Formats: sequence, C-alpha cells, structure tokens
Amino acid sequence: MKSTLEEQQAFIAVVDCGSITAAAERLGITVSGVSRALNRLERKLETTLMRRTTRRLELTQEGETFLDHCRRILNAVEAAEESVVGHHDQPQGRLRVNAAPSFMQLVLVPLIGEFRRRYPGITLELDTHDRFIDLLEQRVDLAIRIGDLEDSSLHARTLGHSPLRLVASPAYLERRGAPAKVAALADHDLLGFSQLDHLNRWPLRDAQGEPLLITPTLSASSGSTLLSLALAGEGIACLADYMTLPPRQRGELVEVLATATELQTQRVSAVYYQQTALTRRARAFMDFLAERLPTRYLDA
Repeated sequence: MKSTLEEQQAFIAVVDCGSITAAAERLGITVSGVSRALNRLERKLETTLMRRTTRRLELTQEGETFLDHCRRILNAVEAAEESVVGHHDQPQGRLRVNAAPSFMQLVLVPLIGEFRRRYPGITLELDTHDRFIDLLEQRVDLAIRIGDLEDSSLHARTLGHSPLRLVASPAYLERRGAPAKVAALADHDLLGFSQLDHLNRWPLRDAQGEPLLITPTLSASSGSTLLSLALAGEGIACLADYMTLPPRQRGELVEVLATATELQTQRVSAVYYQQTALTRRARAFMDFLAERLPTRYLDA
C-alpha cells in the first residue's frame, strides 16, 4: 500500500517541529491524528522512520532518505498546483520571511506596503533573529542574509552589496573631536559587536598595514543596538549603508575617516533551501526586492 500525501506531510511536520505535539499544532489536527499517520506510514513502508524517546525524536537512516524524497514530492505538488493557479490569479497564500532585526526594520518594513498592494493575495509573516536560523525548523520560506554564506544546502540570490562606513553623531564629534587618522581611534569610544568578532574588523589599515581589528569600548549583540548607540552620541561605529544612509541624509550621523576607509561591502542575499521548490509567492517577493533594493539601499 502506498503512502499518502497527508502521511508524508505529518512525517515532515514532526521532523521540522521536533515533536508530535508541535506538529499537530502546526497542521491543525489532533496529536493522536499525527501519531496514527506516522504509525500507518511505517506499517506501509515496513520500516522504522524515527526512534521516539521521552525527550526527542531521532531519524533512522531510512527516515533520512525517505524525508528527502517526501520534501521533493510535496514541493513538486505545490509547484504543480501553483503553475495551474498561476494561469488565472496572482500568487496566493502565506509567505514567511526572516531577516535580521535591523534589516527588517530599516529596509524591509518601509517596502512592505508597496509589496502588499502589488500582491494582495499573499499573507506575509515577518520573522526576525540576530543569528542565522534553520529555515526548515522555523518554517521560513525565504530569508534575507547579510554577509558570506557558509551553508551549502542553501540556494542564494544576491540582491546587492552594502558598503561599510565609520559613523558618529555630530554631538559626539563636537564633544570628542573628529579623528584625523586611524591611530587617533585609540583615544575614542568605539562601538562594536559582542558576539561576532569578525564584524569588529573595520575597513581601515593599522600601523602595520593590516586590517584594523578593534577592541570595542562599548559592545552590543546587534547592529540595530549599535546604530542606536551611535545616534545617542556614545561613540564611533562601523555599520553598513543600509543602516546608516537615512540618518546620514538627515544629518544625525556623520562619516568618520572617509578618506582612510577602504571599500568593503556586505553582500545581501535572499536564500532558501535547495530541497525546496521556490513558490510563486517567494519568487514574487524575491523579484520585488531585487527590483526595489538597489534603487534605495544597496549597490548592485
């Protein structure tokens, strides 16, 4: 007897959610319904797909293999359905998008109204995390990621590049003076990251000609916090243009050591899992960002 799409959906939901209870909530069915679906599936396949303990669920080797096939099957079904619907209507349904809080607040939110007017049938769910997340586990369709990508299981489309600059508020520079050379930064309050040390390597050269790695006077775990600190006059920060362009245009931040700053950019990418067929909803959002971001926030 062949497995059904409903049984495969239940299996995937349990894997992604980490428990039968969470999977039931996600699917909108009872816990017993999910459990029965898994039992039927294993009976039909005559194999054990996952081992259940009191604390966790663990896939067997057969479960891992079957999971890959299930994802491809369900993605193909969704793509097929969308291809038919697409002949008549605009994209419909839920689209969950993840991005860092600073990018979400400063870049995506100002564009959401325009996107919703263009695609009224898409229901957006906006999710934010300072750290990279597992897209499948968090049920994210599309994520916007800043910087280089290390996860080989992801598809990526580059949306643009955002240059890095040193900035400070006029009030801070009036109080402490503007540094005339890189060495003068030693006498200033430097705002840096507390958990991502590579982001404390600024686009400057030290006395030995090496990229300058700063030791923050005041550190924070997120770029949005560092931006707020710079605006409050607490020191000099090195942040991407997508964060600092509006306050620089308003005169709330001033560029520091512009002539000494080397061109260094952060890549901005839209990513999704290779095993996931890109839905019309996700493609519409990605195309929209590729159209709108370079004209407002990013270099091509």
